[in-house]
Amino acid sequence: MRRKKRGATAPKKACCLVSELLEEVGIDRRRARQIRRQVLEGIVLICQWQLQRMEGDREATPPGVRGRKVEVE
Repeated sequence: MRRKKRGATAPKKACCLVSELLEEVGIDRRRARQIRRQVLEGIVLICQWQLQRMEGDREATPPGVRGRKVEVE
């Protein structure tokens, strides 16, 4: 294990840097939690929308009918 030289500062951890950055721009813990919640709710909505589209596609094609063949260049 290496010993640190006197006067040398250890690099800050990423979580500390993020906390300092958020503090500087005026985002407190409560606001950060609110933003995180909104982002996660948005992701859930996108997933639900995609599932609804997939269900709609399944109902639109009759059983036993395969999809069309598309040439790829």
